[in-house]
Amino acid sequence: MDKDNNIIFDGNSESRLYVGNLDMRITEGALIKMFSPFGKIVFEDFLWHTRGPKRGEPRGYAFVQFSTMEEAKLAKEKMHGKLACGRPLVVRLAKEKYLMEMTEKSSGSGSGSESNGLGNGSGQMARSAKIAAIKNKLKAMEENDHVTKRQKQK
Repeated sequence: MDKDNNIIFDGNSESRLYVGNLDMRITEGALIKMFSPFGKIVFEDFLWHTRGPKRGEPRGYAFVQFSTMEEAKLAKEKMHGKLACGRPLVVRLAKEKYLMEMTEKSSGSGSGSESNGLGNGSGQMARSAKIAAIKNKLKAMEENDHVTKRQKQK
C-alpha cells in the first residue's frame, strides 16, 4: 500500500480514478458502494483535512483504483456527471486529472479543456514547472515573512 500513497504522480497506474465535487455527507462506505458495481476496487483513498479549522472534515475528493483499466473506464463513463447528494460528480482518470491541472497552470488558462494529447515528456515538464512554481512561492513567502518581522521590530 505504500506504493499507492504516491500513485497520483505515478503514470503506471492507469486504473486509478479521481472522484471530485463530493458532497460532505458522502462517506467512504458510500463512495465504495457507488463505485463497486463497476468492478473490483483494489484501493480507495478518501481525503480528509488534517489541520486547521476544517480538521477531520472531508476534502471533497477521493481516489478509487480498480483492478483493471476497463473497469476504471466503465466507472468513469457511468459516474461522471451523476448526481450524488444533489451535486454532479467529477470522475476522471487520476493521471488525466493531474495532467490537465498542470497544463492549465503552466498555460495560465482555466478553460478546462479535456485534451489528453500529452505524452510522458510533457507530463514531466509540467511536473518540473510545478516544482519550480512551488519553490518560487516558498521563496516569496519567506521574503515576505522577513519584511513583516522587520516592520514589527520598528
